[in-house]
Amino acid sequence: MIPKDTVDKIIETSRIEEVVGDFVSLKRRGTSMIGLCPFHNEKTPSFHVSVGKGIFKCFGCGKGGDSVRFIMEHEKATYPEALRYLANKYSIEIAEVENTPEEQAVNDRRESLYIVSAWAAKFFQQQMLETDEGKSIGLSYFKERGFRDDIIKKFELGYSPDVWDALTQSAITEGYNIQFLEETGLTIRKENEKFYDRFRGRVMFPIHSFTGRVIGFGGRTLKTDKAVPKYVNSPESDIYHKSNVLYGLFFAKKSMRDEDNCYLVEGYADVLSVHQAGIENVVASSGTSLTIEQIRMIGRFTKNITILYDGDDAGIKASLRGLDMILEEGLNVKIVLFPDGDDPDSYVQKFGSAAFKSHIEGSKKDFILFKTSILLKDAGNDPIKRAGIIREVVESIAKIPDGIKASVFVRECSSLLQIEERVLISELNKIRLGKIKKDSNFNTPQVQSENVPEPNMPEPAGISDTDEAQEKEIVRLLLNYGHELVHWDDITDTYIAPYIISNLADVTFEHPQCIQIIEEYKKQLENGELPSEQDFIKNSDHQIADLAIAMVSSPYILSENWYARRKIYVRNEGENLRSTILGGIFHLKKRKVDRILRKIRDEIQAEQDADNQAILMRRYMQVKEVEKGISMFLGSVILK
Repeated sequence: MIPKDTVDKIIETSRIEEVVGDFVSLKRRGTSMIGLCPFHNEKTPSFHVSVGKGIFKCFGCGKGGDSVRFIMEHEKATYPEALRYLANKYSIEIAEVENTPEEQAVNDRRESLYIVSAWAAKFFQQQMLETDEGKSIGLSYFKERGFRDDIIKKFELGYSPDVWDALTQSAITEGYNIQFLEETGLTIRKENEKFYDRFRGRVMFPIHSFTGRVIGFGGRTLKTDKAVPKYVNSPESDIYHKSNVLYGLFFAKKSMRDEDNCYLVEGYADVLSVHQAGIENVVASSGTSLTIEQIRMIGRFTKNITILYDGDDAGIKASLRGLDMILEEGLNVKIVLFPDGDDPDSYVQKFGSAAFKSHIEGSKKDFILFKTSILLKDAGNDPIKRAGIIREVVESIAKIPDGIKASVFVRECSSLLQIEERVLISELNKIRLGKIKKDSNFNTPQVQSENVPEPNMPEPAGISDTDEAQEKEIVRLLLNYGHELVHWDDITDTYIAPYIISNLADVTFEHPQCIQIIEEYKKQLENGELPSEQDFIKNSDHQIADLAIAMVSSPYILSENWYARRKIYVRNEGENLRSTILGGIFHLKKRKVDRILRKIRDEIQAEQDADNQAILMRRYMQVKEVEKGISMFLGSVILK
């Protein structure tokens, strides 16, 4: 358990823009920072970070919270895991008792998998650096490949002994649970209940999560036997999902943001060599086809991808169609080819860092133009094949969401394909129209039986029978202005929070979280204290925290240059707090009064006794007078 004073120190030290900035590329807009939300797919930023309030809020998917909540949501971490991550980031020591093997077995399952994976990485590195077999085989291999000691240490490279169960037996001896060794794929159970190591006799490449924790491994054999697979990777587990991981991303993310570019290579050795050459913004898809999740992960840091291919024509053609996904996500793609027989790893090792960088700058081509030239070369003079190429190229252009960028490629491809621009535009429009029709048909709701009500259909605006919006507005006013002084109607030395609470003493709230927040205000005010927005933002009840974050956040920010450019002055609600506060109070009261009037009207219509009707009518007129007073302030017109 983490002591409370340590928890407080972690939360106070963590800066929301730094924590979120490790995962999302943020740009300043007014008093906030914005970026693409990491929790849902979007092309227009709706993810806001408020530095002053220490919170994030996405106005697209609704997620929000402080630094701890962000790590919990993004890394699917528990509260203690998120605190430990932040403590490590800010070098805050946590005085915790070291877990015993027994405690590890009952700890959170995911944390146990992380612990076992971290231990395995150390085991493989120790075997390589401290044993004769490791030095002569594993370390020699990496040295022969030209990798420096600092790179070997940084990427935690290692060696798995060529012994049936060396890792498994060492882990069991040290008290690690065999269940977690199996779940991470480090150990395999045979039918006769015996165990053996998955990666025996291989050099090891630990795979790190976005936050730097070891989540899996890639192992390369050094044997020449063709029956033995060259590479073996960890299987999927609760902490390792291959489609969501890019090898080297933890070490590349800062450079990707700084350089506004990501170099994408194929294998582990390519990443190591390119990184060693001083180009740190390099990642690999680890031999698998690029996935949409990996593309979106890159897109958080940069909109520019440069793919470094080896000279294998068959491999290039096979991957062309898959790269359309990158265009569809709005990213810019360039391609760099290396001479036949070379890949990024071998090229940089042969010719050095300077020649490598020079080759990239001199050889990179836009993906669309590269694809066009490759397909044309393959088609030769065959008119049927050329016609197919035209459609394939236009299909790629149709994936580009930016219309201006697409029109530029149409013009350039027109020249390359030797076909009129209007023909390409016509084909482009057909493809786009077909997609629109397909999407439209897909999204058309099915007609339901008239006897079966549609589930969860929202009520049309204006006829909701709840006061949720008005009650939330009161909470918003309390959180944003409760700590400021009343400065109207000759009132002095009174804060806005107690002013609101006292003026709503006759109002009953119905929304559960609004009730809790109002009650907390009443409780603290009775004790002579005034709650702050942070008391609710950091509330242990996530529903209260979510409501508080939503109420102190806004997706709309007026440009600092608005008045200078437009000469139109836009009043801030804080400039006339009397109108703002009383407006919120009276709008809520009017809703409550309107509902009381409706209830009395219904009772009058249902009542048969004349005397009771007269009593109800007098009550109705009394409430009507209250409504008139409220409406006069609000500027409403009473029709009857």
